[in-house]
Amino acid sequence: MGLLSDPVRRRALARLVLRLNAPLCVLSYVAGIAWFLALAFPPLTQRTYMSENAMGSTMVEEQFAAGDRARSLARDFTAHRRKSGALPVAWLERTMRSVGLEVYTQSFSRKLPFPDETHERYMVSGINVYGILRAPRAASTESLVLTVPCGPDSTNSQAVGLMLALAAHFRGQIYWAKDIIFLVTEHDLLGTEAWLEAYHDVNVTGMQSSPLQGRAGAIQAAVALELSSDVVTSLDVVVEGLNGQLPNLDLLNLFQTFCQKGGLLCTLQGKLQPQDWTSIDGPLQSVQTLLLMVLQQASGRPHGAHGLFLRYRVEALTLRGINSFRQYKYDLVAVGKALEGMFRKLNHLLERLHQSFFFYLLPALSRFVSIGLYMPAAGFLLLVLGLKALELWMQLHEAGVGPEEAGKTPGSSPPHPPTQGVGLASLVAPLLVSQAMGLALYVLPVLGQHVATQHFPVAEAEAVVLTLLAIYAAGLALPHNTHRPLPCRVVSTQAPDKGWMALKLVALIYLALQLACITLTNFSLGFLLAASMVPAAAVTKPSGPRPLYTALLVLTSPAATLLGSLFLWRELQEAPLSLAEGWQLFLAALAQGVLEHHTYGSLLFPLLALGLYPCWLLFWNVLFWK
Repeated sequence: MGLLSDPVRRRALARLVLRLNAPLCVLSYVAGIAWFLALAFPPLTQRTYMSENAMGSTMVEEQFAAGDRARSLARDFTAHRRKSGALPVAWLERTMRSVGLEVYTQSFSRKLPFPDETHERYMVSGINVYGILRAPRAASTESLVLTVPCGPDSTNSQAVGLMLALAAHFRGQIYWAKDIIFLVTEHDLLGTEAWLEAYHDVNVTGMQSSPLQGRAGAIQAAVALELSSDVVTSLDVVVEGLNGQLPNLDLLNLFQTFCQKGGLLCTLQGKLQPQDWTSIDGPLQSVQTLLLMVLQQASGRPHGAHGLFLRYRVEALTLRGINSFRQYKYDLVAVGKALEGMFRKLNHLLERLHQSFFFYLLPALSRFVSIGLYMPAAGFLLLVLGLKALELWMQLHEAGVGPEEAGKTPGSSPPHPPTQGVGLASLVAPLLVSQAMGLALYVLPVLGQHVATQHFPVAEAEAVVLTLLAIYAAGLALPHNTHRPLPCRVVSTQAPDKGWMALKLVALIYLALQLACITLTNFSLGFLLAASMVPAAAVTKPSGPRPLYTALLVLTSPAATLLGSLFLWRELQEAPLSLAEGWQLFLAALAQGVLEHHTYGSLLFPLLALGLYPCWLLFWNVLFWK
């Protein structure tokens, strides 16, 4: 305490911090990036293991052998769907009843905030069909779900056929202790969301749906199945859910265990597992897989029907049949046996999955990085903001120190002119205008789409995107003209301008708090934003090479970060984009981000519009401070 209370020692500490601030900031940022890249290398990446005792052994005998029946049902489903032009509800009801299920339907409708040009829909209405296999050995208090999403343009007939064949096989077994729900949803995720809201008796997205006539117990786990053909060369597992949620790691371990038992090739992010971890090739491949997972999790999108189950505390994942690695061939029997084994082990659960990790990163399917190992990477980046805020605070404090406080005699130096005050009133206007621009960015694109279509030859979706870009660009012209020095203030020529320092101090604290909160819930999003925004936030000031600072600030803005992430994502997928293709994908991502926020409750758009964009405008204001 003496170090802080003694003025001489306090000033010595301040001079030390100011002298070492720049190298400490650079070292901290480099350490954060290096730590993140090191997550793909042992020993930071660990082998996965089963934590739940009830699922620790795969000693179950899978007896599913109805591959021909699954293919026949898939052909019938395709024929009836082609004939009706929609989901063949009557055929599904008849087929499910024939295998001994309790069959129910649910109708739903949803008017989207603006037309979805990707799927060509605006007024959406459909019917979900589900059958319940009651557990013969227990009351209907718990259940499992096997769901197959069917969109208007998706070829998921093989998954429907396999699901119905599994239902017939499960019906003949007597060991089930949980109800099993076989769900076929229309319009992909919209149907899934309508069914989940009705099942849990909530309405969080404004979906109009009929109440469910039949229910099972509390859902313990769910598996979404997507198959593009009856020949599967690999099964790709998808774990990223809405707003970056992830299922319990034990569910992923269970899938991998039964794939290994049945000899199935399983992939993560479409990539095979590294075989040789002793050479550099294995860790480099895991870096690519890790980056792909980070980019997908940061998007906040539900990358499969399982992503909506996670909102309701239901552990779920999506299995996608891939037909790409031609040297491996598996039929529907192999896939069915893996699903049978998974459901039989989930049937043994006495409580919800909770013993393994909920926060993790996956550099490979057989390896993971726990939250305790990846959080220091974000911590190092956020430390830069703390160091710069401490430097500004000390500079503001030293600028207000008089000669007596500096330990000098009154006659040792001429008195200083009055220094410029912080002028908190001058910070109110930039803060209010920046937040107002963020609010306009969030509200006006959807509300003003009809006005835009009346005055300009554009469609509703184009109007939303163009309004977003217009408001985003307009914000660059407003904030730095919103403050003026107070006329009664005497400005010192020897003291620094404390106004922009105070504004930057507020902006640094604001950005650090936002990134810290985001990182705790969605590490991938928080880390990407920190890696892009922290350098520009640290160096921005009104003096110095302003064109360089302007370019750096623009290139690290939230919109530029999104554009760069799209190019990186496609590059890692080995499908690089041209500049024109990247721009079109960027515009589509903007429209989808707004649409998914209003349709499913994705939080990426409001986080950027109401939080990070206004904060970025504050740094833009600092750069052009007058």
